[in-house]
Amino acid sequence: MTIHTVATAPIAGQKPGTSGLRKKTPVFMGRHYLENFVQSIFDVVGADGKTFVLGGDGRYFNDRAAQVILRMAAANGAARVIVGQGAILSTPAASHLIRLNKTDGGIIMSASHNPGGPEEDFGVKFNMPNGGPAPEAVTEAMFQRTTTLTEYRILDAQDVDLSVVGRVHLGGMVVDVVDPVADYAALMETLFDFPAIRAMFAGGFRMRMDSMCAVTGPYAVEILENRLGAAKGTVTHATPLPDFGGMHPDPNPTWAHELMAEMMGPDAPDFGAASDGDGDRNMVVGRGAYVSPSDSLAVLAANAHLAPGYARGLAGVARSMPTSAAADRVADALGIGKYETPTGWKFFGNLLDAGRATLCGEESFGTGSDHVREKDGLWAILLWLNILAVRKESVAAILRQHWARFGRNYYSRHDFEAIETAKADAMMTALREALPSLPGQVVEGMTIAAADDFAYTDPVDGSVSLKQGVRVMFTDSSRFVLRLSGTGTEGATLRVYLERYAAGPEGLDLDPQEALAPVIRAAHGLARITAFTGRVTPDVVT
Repeated sequence: MTIHTVATAPIAGQKPGTSGLRKKTPVFMGRHYLENFVQSIFDVVGADGKTFVLGGDGRYFNDRAAQVILRMAAANGAARVIVGQGAILSTPAASHLIRLNKTDGGIIMSASHNPGGPEEDFGVKFNMPNGGPAPEAVTEAMFQRTTTLTEYRILDAQDVDLSVVGRVHLGGMVVDVVDPVADYAALMETLFDFPAIRAMFAGGFRMRMDSMCAVTGPYAVEILENRLGAAKGTVTHATPLPDFGGMHPDPNPTWAHELMAEMMGPDAPDFGAASDGDGDRNMVVGRGAYVSPSDSLAVLAANAHLAPGYARGLAGVARSMPTSAAADRVADALGIGKYETPTGWKFFGNLLDAGRATLCGEESFGTGSDHVREKDGLWAILLWLNILAVRKESVAAILRQHWARFGRNYYSRHDFEAIETAKADAMMTALREALPSLPGQVVEGMTIAAADDFAYTDPVDGSVSLKQGVRVMFTDSSRFVLRLSGTGTEGATLRVYLERYAAGPEGLDLDPQEALAPVIRAAHGLARITAFTGRVTPDVVT
């Protein structure tokens, strides 16, 4: 076996976002592109003598990219790589393996909830030794390295057989092919009351889990059907496919419409759930009752003590800034810490590592805890099942009781996708310039209390993140937030977050879009969305 040093020109425009580098698959498959970015990772974090975890969500090019990364790891002097069988690992399972084996980090191949296929999306990100996404300083260093890199190192070798669990050698590097599910499932058994959940299923409880032809299929089948005794066929779309079966693996009411139709139908099961491409997001639905991610985080925080892994209580609850304040009200009632961070799971890492927070959540269908350093879709679903098994009430009943106690934060997100970037930037610039003049104005019968561009100072390390989203807040606790998302691969996605609080007992059962109507009109009017973008209605409403 020979190590090749291959000359390559620097590649600009490869800046990783909050979830790593995402591009169209043909871009990653282009000459030297993947290799450039992977070499930049190894140059920044170092590889000599180190151990890494490797896996992905099984999307198109996952298998070929894994072989390239393994040969490059060997050429750069890595001692060992732990790789999921078939190059498959859910993102939370990869985080767990990094922590369990005390490795030097991991490389995850995924574009999360984005579509997969020959012409769709691919992604690569690096997770740190704590199991969490690389912080901004590290991803910035990787980006800068891609712009100056002139060569990469790769081993000339045959493909490693990743279909068989066991140990093989690649040059001087050990490759351990592991069952992608076993260690993760064992962790879940330590956190949740499996006997109680198993008894609930044995008593006739029915569930539907839509894995959307993505990575959680094998995990959900093993845990829900094999270990917890849910009926065979409970997990639908359970086989991961390179193109996700043509599905958009994003667990929200728009893309998981098949599940939504069943849960709102006449013969709905007791509980429904879905997860995304790489297994870190979740959607939860009761019979006739959709649970927003913001409400889900709040309900989980209020009831987490019912699960053995959280019986001692929570240290604190953290949420991304665009997520509703529902969890804050629970934290206040429990007398625990509450934290508001920028969007991006890596911002939760310091809080989790410092023991300040136990549960974390984002409105974008991500929820997790300190058991790993990623959001975890199946974990959230299992915590819901644990709560249902103990309380012996329906999802709808639990929601109603929660709102009666804490009030209801009506909440929705409107996405305007693939907007011309220049137009989106111009709109945000104009809105930022108008912020100082907004407080005191009355819009749609609501008085603006404050308006800003969210900035975050990390309470653990003191780092500062600026321009994290424009917020306009009203005196009645309503608000809207505008930010541009970096999770797409073309154009800009404008996300408009809308929130209105009802203290109760009246006004807790309105349609969310109806309850939010004044806030929606205020957001469109103040930001001049139509004037700048030409868009009147969002592409996705969640």
